[in-house]
Amino acid sequence: MQVQLTNRQQHILWATVRHYIATAEPVGSKALVEEYDLGVSSATIRNVMGVLEKSGLLYQPHASAGRVPSDSGYRIYVDKLITPSETLAREAELALQQHLHWDDWSLEAVIQGAAQILATLSGCISLITMPQTGTAMLRHLQLVQIEARKIMLIVVTETYETHSKLMDLAPTSAETQPDPEVIDRELQIVSNFLNSHLRGRSLLELASLDWSQLDREFQRYAEFLKNSIMELTRRSLAPTATQIMVRGVAEVLRQPEFSQLEQVQTIIQLLEEEQDQLWRLIFAAPELEDMGKSRVTVRIGAENPLEPIRTCTLISSTYRRGSVPVGSVGVLGPTRLDYESAIAVVEAAAEYLSAAFS
Repeated sequence: MQVQLTNRQQHILWATVRHYIATAEPVGSKALVEEYDLGVSSATIRNVMGVLEKSGLLYQPHASAGRVPSDSGYRIYVDKLITPSETLAREAELALQQHLHWDDWSLEAVIQGAAQILATLSGCISLITMPQTGTAMLRHLQLVQIEARKIMLIVVTETYETHSKLMDLAPTSAETQPDPEVIDRELQIVSNFLNSHLRGRSLLELASLDWSQLDREFQRYAEFLKNSIMELTRRSLAPTATQIMVRGVAEVLRQPEFSQLEQVQTIIQLLEEEQDQLWRLIFAAPELEDMGKSRVTVRIGAENPLEPIRTCTLISSTYRRGSVPVGSVGVLGPTRLDYESAIAVVEAAAEYLSAAFS
């Protein structure tokens, strides 16, 4: 639903949301007059708040209470009335640069450290997925003869995961029965060639090999290798759920929005036991035209499809290796959160990890 607001209505909506975020108390016109220089009387503010309530942007939790932003009110606030905090974005970037040690730590330790920094700066639950396995760097490739004209390509990544593809090797025009020893020797030479050209590159880069560099006598392997590598590339492009590093749970659950024990239990269960559902929600690859841009997604309240977090806000972005999305960065908190700060630190963390992985 598109709601057209006047400048005055936007200003009063902005002030109402900001005051509610700061106090967690329903907002009345008197509080806005005292805290914000709106340039209008308390009666005018009450009238405008009434209009905003009829538009579904504010509501009264009790008949005698002030107003509280609805999910729709937060949506307009996020989309039209604020900009991410540049100051906090710089603070997040500096903290990540100073406290993460890529040379000395394992990848898991780096992601855990980034999640802790994100939770501390945002005041939310931080969520960072481990990178996609398809983007891991190659450690070793090997061609193995399984039986006559059956060859397997085996790829080992930097994390010691293996990928394999079995295919038929087409015979040469003059060949009747292949000599297994000759085939083994040739496969070793081609394996050496592949390792020298592809070690340290990702699975997604395999198809860029210049096949013309293979000597003429090994050209019969080229079609087999091309087909095998394209199949492995297709597999690696399909996103697979990876572990999510979670930090900052205890602090966030002390917020008044989480006073119901049952609600807390469902959120904890989602974070600990149903991460695959959460992973599918926060790992959303950007459209091709947005590949080079940072993109932050903000899901507010009922916009979240997962029932345990339909009273929460989830802010997420992808981090990339080059132009390929490899993981996601996000924060989860009550809908009453500091959006300017949370969006800024998520964007800064995604940009930092993208630069580090590239």
